[in-house]
Amino acid sequence: MSREQRSLFGEILDWMLVPLLLLWPMSAALTWLVAQNIAARPYDRDLAQLTRMIARQMVAADARLPHDKALRLPEPAAALLRSDDVDRVYFQVLGEQGELLAGDRELPTPDTDPTFPPPVGEVQFRDETIQNEPVRMASLRLVPAPGEPLRIGLVQVGETMEKRSRLTTEIIKGVLLPQYVILPVAVLLVWFALARGIAPLSHLQQRIQRRQSHDLSPIDQHDVPEEVAPLVRAINDLLTRLDRSMATQKHFLADAAHQLKTPLAGLRTQAELAQREIDGGTGDAQSIKRSLQHIARSSQRAAHMVNQLLAMARAEDVESARKAQDFSLVRLAVDTVQDFVPKAMDKRIDLGYEGPEVSGDAVPRLRGQPILAREMIRNLVDNALQYTPEGGTVTVRVTPDPFGQVLVLQVEDNGPGIAEAERELVFQPFYRALGTNVDGSGLGLAIVREIADKHQATVTIDQARPSAGSPAGGPGTVFTVRFPVQAPARSGPGDASTDQR
Repeated sequence: MSREQRSLFGEILDWMLVPLLLLWPMSAALTWLVAQNIAARPYDRDLAQLTRMIARQMVAADARLPHDKALRLPEPAAALLRSDDVDRVYFQVLGEQGELLAGDRELPTPDTDPTFPPPVGEVQFRDETIQNEPVRMASLRLVPAPGEPLRIGLVQVGETMEKRSRLTTEIIKGVLLPQYVILPVAVLLVWFALARGIAPLSHLQQRIQRRQSHDLSPIDQHDVPEEVAPLVRAINDLLTRLDRSMATQKHFLADAAHQLKTPLAGLRTQAELAQREIDGGTGDAQSIKRSLQHIARSSQRAAHMVNQLLAMARAEDVESARKAQDFSLVRLAVDTVQDFVPKAMDKRIDLGYEGPEVSGDAVPRLRGQPILAREMIRNLVDNALQYTPEGGTVTVRVTPDPFGQVLVLQVEDNGPGIAEAERELVFQPFYRALGTNVDGSGLGLAIVREIADKHQATVTIDQARPSAGSPAGGPGTVFTVRFPVQAPARSGPGDASTDQR
């Protein structure tokens, strides 16, 4: 399943707006807590002053009355408690033993609060619930002066929290309502800023779209943002490599067309010659036979050229190179030698194999493309047979590394050899060694190098030992291909070399 294409604009917008939308409720909650604290401060101060005033009034009243008389809140203080038309105010006066001396009985006694008794002479606040209504309580503990009798131990004043709730609501409205206006404006500004920020990407896209298909010149980096410059440099690097690849392909196609012209022209010439001889009645069977033989050789050369071009295309195919599998180099070498035995016999060339047996397990298997590896060995053997004169020798060897690091393939002949100055040039497509009259496409060794590179192998050319005993002896050539081995080679008692000529 293919992944859904993502929008860079939408993703950046999400990363900016989603945290903003998540932080807004947190901001509202913090604003509510802060507003509650701000609203409570002035009312707590008023409640503390009221508690102290009632305490003074009650102490004065207690001093005037006998101890056996019940206490009553003086009328000025009672009028002050009734003056609040929003909240209900409670008060309570307790004795030193916690008995009720005056006030409302429904106020909770201090012994239910573990923080009591409060410090002497200091007003302490707490929240309570009376008749299912929240109440803010202020408590003041009194201690009689030395030598002065006093029945009062604690004065409590409670006030419902309606005014506090209203002030809290007003503060929240004053803070959050502007945010309701600012938030959409902020979203629009973020949208606009993102649109302006990615506008250079749209301009870059338009510049690339306006290019011609053959224009592989680098993209100008001066007008792109700094963050996009690495991407543009990577694209320019890709364009440079594509330009080189296309130039190489054009050169290769031009060389291939030039090489194919010769056998095709020979085919046409011989066909026209045979047709004229037949039409004129001057041609005999031998001349027509010679023309047909020329046609056969030219068609064979053209077919060989096409096969080599297809092999080169397979070697350069990146997708096929990814489908690697294990294969036996010994098996491929032995099979290739057997396939070329008829051709070697026609030229009276001694073609043989030296190396481990196919059935042995002493040689490690390689990882790669067995079809391409077989094509590489075929090209090396075919090249050796082409350049080795009659009566010569061609030997294919597979040599395991004692340390298990590489596996060596060698194809040795006693042909004319390759000059040291040309040993790197012969791997170029369509290059032919100087001083040879052998038919060929000039692609065989180029295919060998390409396939070796696909298998991380190295190809070297050296001069073979002089074959003094052979009448067709020459300096000869040894092609050596070293394949890297992933796992160390296994050794066994059957690890013996054989000569299968």
